Amino acid sequence: MVRTRSKNITLAEFLMLPETKPASEYIDGQIIQKPMAQGEHSTIQGEMVIFINAVLKPQRVARAYPELRCTFGGRSIVPDVAVFTLPRIPRDENGEVANVFQAAPDWTIEILSPDQRQTKVTKNILHCLNYETQMGWLIDPEEQTVFVYIRNQQPVMLDELQAFLPVPDFASELNLTVGDLFGWLLE
Repeated sequence: MVRTRSKNITLAEFLMLPETKPASEYIDGQIIQKPMAQGEHSTIQGEMVIFINAVLKPQRVARAYPELRCTFGGRSIVPDVAVFTLPRIPRDENGEVANVFQAAPDWTIEILSPDQRQTKVTKNILHCLNYETQMGWLIDPEEQTVFVYIRNQQPVMLDELQAFLPVPDFASELNLTVGDLFGWLLE
């Protein structure tokens, strides 16, 4: 996590800046660049998008997006995986997916990188839950643990390989255990 500016700027000013690689987020008037994804992070992120889209996209329920900028509630964040139900996906005048998403995802998934602070990522998940997000996952590859955050509920920590991961109601067709998720690192 790298802070790229020391003075506060407005959200409108931030949104006018060119995109960075890796992405920068706007949080509490500060620009914070996300760490560059490494092997574990990229593997889990890629497999998660494929897994979710393989089940929910053909059923026209929802779609998972990697590294999608979501601007809402005075912040502009880039979850590792943002899942939007079909009716909430912004569309342009042609009915195509819009470039700008000014809404919280229905489900936000973050994968902790080795040089990333869990507190910062948790704050983003909690911010999402204060808006329209139903559930947030914080995946810690090093600890092989998943923290599940559900709106208005106590967080759940899962690290037993056979434990099924809770999913939002709209994603009830998804069945994934902690072992399945971290097993992607072995494939």
